[in-house]
Amino acid sequence: MAEITVQLTRAGTTASEARIREHNLVMDRPTEKGGENAGPMGGEALLAALGGCFMSNLVAAAQAREVELGEIDVRIIGTIAGTPAAYDRIEMIVTGSASVESFLPKLVTIAERGCIVANTLKKGVTVNIST
Repeated sequence: MAEITVQLTRAGTTASEARIREHNLVMDRPTEKGGENAGPMGGEALLAALGGCFMSNLVAAAQAREVELGEIDVRIIGTIAGTPAAYDRIEMIVTGSASVESFLPKLVTIAERGCIVANTLKKGVTVNIST
């Protein structure tokens, strides 16, 4: 079974810094929520992770089929509801140039099937938090 590990440390007063391979991502709360706005909130980073995973798979699907994607935009809207707060709906809207309109639905399906983040969110996952 493959594993991916991300290490987080406190960075400043309210922020945390995630180390992912050789990359760093700072996350924080906006000032109106008591943070210092040093980066996106974790929930925003989750949506970005979904989009990044999807886009990576979309590009790979296009390359494998020798389709030139050109400009592609992915907009993700997460709707938060309930107590405790959680996303109860996430919508992804993919748009591209007219030159890929006929290929885009098939590429989107392939990318969606290959996206680990989308697959995890759709399936649900056990989360264990311990000390």
